[in-house]
Amino acid sequence: MGDNPCSVGALRTAFATDLPPAQVVPNPILQVLQIKTYSSSTECPRTNYLIQNGELVKLCFIQLTNYNARRILIIIELQVLKELGTRDKIGTPTGLETATVGQNSAPAPQQEVASATSFYGNKPPQPQRTLAVGGTGGGGSGYGRDAGAATSCTSSSQVNVYPIEAVSPYQNKWTIKARVTHKSEIKNWNNQKSEGKLFTVHFLDETGEIRATGFNQEVDTFYEVLQEGQVYYVSKCRVTMAKKQFSNVNNDYELTFGRETEIELCEDDSVPKVNFNFIQLSDLGNIEKDAVIDVLGVVKDVGEVEEIVAKTTGKPYHKRDISIVDASDVLVRCTVWGNQAKSWEITPNNVVAFKGVKVGDYGGRTLSMLYSSSMMANPDIDEAHSLKGWYDGQGQRDLNSYKTHAGLGASIGGALGRNEPYKSLAQIREENLGMGDKPDYFTTKATIVYIKHENVSYPACPKEGCNKKVVKYDEDSWRCEKCAETYPKPQYRYIMTVSVNDATGQAWFNCFDDVGRLIMGKTADELEELSENKPEYEATFAQTLCKAFIFRCRAKQDTYQDQTRVRYQVMNAAPINYAVEAAKLAEQIKRYHM
Repeated sequence: MGDNPCSVGALRTAFATDLPPAQVVPNPILQVLQIKTYSSSTECPRTNYLIQNGELVKLCFIQLTNYNARRILIIIELQVLKELGTRDKIGTPTGLETATVGQNSAPAPQQEVASATSFYGNKPPQPQRTLAVGGTGGGGSGYGRDAGAATSCTSSSQVNVYPIEAVSPYQNKWTIKARVTHKSEIKNWNNQKSEGKLFTVHFLDETGEIRATGFNQEVDTFYEVLQEGQVYYVSKCRVTMAKKQFSNVNNDYELTFGRETEIELCEDDSVPKVNFNFIQLSDLGNIEKDAVIDVLGVVKDVGEVEEIVAKTTGKPYHKRDISIVDASDVLVRCTVWGNQAKSWEITPNNVVAFKGVKVGDYGGRTLSMLYSSSMMANPDIDEAHSLKGWYDGQGQRDLNSYKTHAGLGASIGGALGRNEPYKSLAQIREENLGMGDKPDYFTTKATIVYIKHENVSYPACPKEGCNKKVVKYDEDSWRCEKCAETYPKPQYRYIMTVSVNDATGQAWFNCFDDVGRLIMGKTADELEELSENKPEYEATFAQTLCKAFIFRCRAKQDTYQDQTRVRYQVMNAAPINYAVEAAKLAEQIKRYHM
């Protein structure tokens, strides 16, 4: 048959574009030259089924409905074109070579004609380095099982280096050249199923980052070998999908060291030293709770180290609170833990960069270092020099002069109002905010006209950072199932639903504890005590009505009893600053001045 159903040139175009290849070359038709099966933790059951039932066979035709093309072709969804059947290999396709990465990489070999018995085409052998695995190899610089001490790399010109962004479970012969930007402490665990130890490191190159973990014997083998700031060749690790709940690295995959892993020190200062994506402290109000971010600030105050005891395990932990500020005039508390808390040496007025800290909402917006977080004092980067210049000129003043997220409070109207215009309640609905797949954020100025009295608060666990609902255990105690602890009394927290109006309409807003305390003027515990005195209880609600606030909200769809609706969650709020609002109105009037 003379016709060619294949999408000629589709693969070359897909690999050459910087845009999503599935958009540039949608639904390409390809011929399958060879099928190779292997076992993997990330294998696709749907594709396996096509092979097992005989639909996906050698020399058939497929249409890619969802795919990605990086260093290799990753097929996410495909359709077997049964109507085209199978045919002899069409034409004389050649292996598509991608650009070799790195200054010291070996040159790409000449393209060879692909055959139906080759996989990705036949290629001549690539020059490879030799690593010393074991203590008897003469002066090698590699680390594997029973490897010797570190020496610098002397065979870099022979290494065929893969970029970190190309590492995936779909290939196993790769070597990365990367810098260790973070090495954790050794963590021990002991539970009913097992016990052991682990550590993690973060590797960085020009294309991205990846996290690697070593367990038990690999801790003994590699922990002292890998040092922060050094560059290494790393190969023969297991590649798995990243466990996002344990990692703050922006990569879909992560590495696990094993018995065959080889690590070789390399003296190459061209590899990037650090990769930050800083968020200004004033923008923390727009960041989701529990998000993991990078921040840059000047140390304003260093608290004393404290020891707390975990109620569930009885283990002692050390913590220290650090107050930092930045050029947005906001002060935020960051908590450091463990040995970092005990050995903190960064004094006030120094710049510190935090990588991978967790955003909390205890008493406003706070930050906390995680097991995988890292920090750097006075980093040699442009952002740090600029911040130090601002601080030396304008930032050396009293702590109380800074705004905080405990109530960005006194100035949230000005701070948020300068960044974006207010939306009326009518605009929120007309623009269908919250109707998409992702939440929308908006700022509005509205007046409270009613607060639901039912379920205005709930009994919460008093342990810091828990906030889970507790149940009455007996007359004198309350139990938290999450912490497996009982307490003499709960700490009540607001979960208020308020009706707000402006000149254009009405809406229901949901408020959590911080906003509830601002609106009610007292804690939920204090309000609960008043519930026995109904006149005073009702009077407290009445005093809150007809008060106007600036609300920063998140709009997102949710489903309740098979009904989909948009829920408006107040992220933070502040009373109206009339001086700021008057200035804004005056500015608007000027725009209409003839």
